[in-house]
Amino acid sequence: MSTVGDIRSILESAYPPSLAESWDAVGLICGDPADEVTRVAFALDCTQAVAEEAVRSGAQMLVVHHPLLLRGVTSVAADTPKGRVIHTLIRGGVALFAAHTNADSARPGVNDRLAELVGITPGRPILPKSGAGVDKWGVHVPPASVDTVKKALFDAGAGEIGNYRDCSFDIEGTGQFTPVAGADPTEGEIGQTYRAAEVRVEFVAPARRRRALIDALRAAHPYEEPAFDIVETADTTDADEALGLGRIGELPEPMTLREFTQQVADALPVTEWGVRAAGDPDATVQRVAVSSGSGDSFLDAVRGLGVDVYVTSDLRHHPVDEYLRAGGPPVIDTAHWASEFPWTAQAAEIVGREADVETHVIDLRTDPWTLSAHASE
Repeated sequence: MSTVGDIRSILESAYPPSLAESWDAVGLICGDPADEVTRVAFALDCTQAVAEEAVRSGAQMLVVHHPLLLRGVTSVAADTPKGRVIHTLIRGGVALFAAHTNADSARPGVNDRLAELVGITPGRPILPKSGAGVDKWGVHVPPASVDTVKKALFDAGAGEIGNYRDCSFDIEGTGQFTPVAGADPTEGEIGQTYRAAEVRVEFVAPARRRRALIDALRAAHPYEEPAFDIVETADTTDADEALGLGRIGELPEPMTLREFTQQVADALPVTEWGVRAAGDPDATVQRVAVSSGSGDSFLDAVRGLGVDVYVTSDLRHHPVDEYLRAGGPPVIDTAHWASEFPWTAQAAEIVGREADVETHVIDLRTDPWTLSAHASE
């Protein structure tokens, strides 16, 4: 049996919350972690229509990219738009979970799927994520508890090096401490210095797992105050495998901007918005930068990356005009929904592989634009 909490753990392992931008609001939005789940639905947005479809499809959990409650609200009354969605889900027994900018930066994530669709192998990020390196840990443990503490830490994501798991190094020594008033020592007496054999367990772990590992350590360690240290190491990750926003890669063969724009339009889900480009239609492009969702905040960064074209969404007149005048490469502007919706299949595949549940991608087009027109001849 899988629970809401189990699915949450799978998603947070694939898309660690620590990768989310500081302004973001990711994770479980509503639902009881203890509730049983047999079917999980996936969508980009939790609109009223999507919530109703999740209930109709028999899902007990809905996973979306865009957080429903990203900005503060003072009411989720059923006669408000967001409140109506929440009430529909709760009455229908459907939990709601969002993986947003953490899914953008993760690998594989939203940007990897976009890169693959437009025809490039996803390489280095446009903006690598700081704090996504490796920590070196040292934990002091009484000999009798070493195996128990190690298992808890390994289960929480420690000790992985390449194709090896449960990696650690043990150093025997003697620990010393003096409990003072207010302490509740497992060993020793208040006011008396205590010395005993201890083992220093050293291991490495992803920096993004730091909080989870500290919680696991405190839960498994027999002492009231475990002694441990964490050293952040230099990031030796290959640039093409680094976490972060956006991706850069190369087309197998060069083509014109006109040809590549059509290739992008053919690859992404169809919307009324369509796909448009700015730049010389006959310019040759091969090195491509992509950023799912709204990407005009990356224009300055892209201009210095030596790419031939930038694919993103929600581009505005003045930023693009100034970017091109400053020498930036051509840009391709897609519908926001189209650049991100393909991620839902990726997330469904991960959950379906890791949990004994059915998965269902809700294919309702939640792009808000419903009509486009050009002047009659």
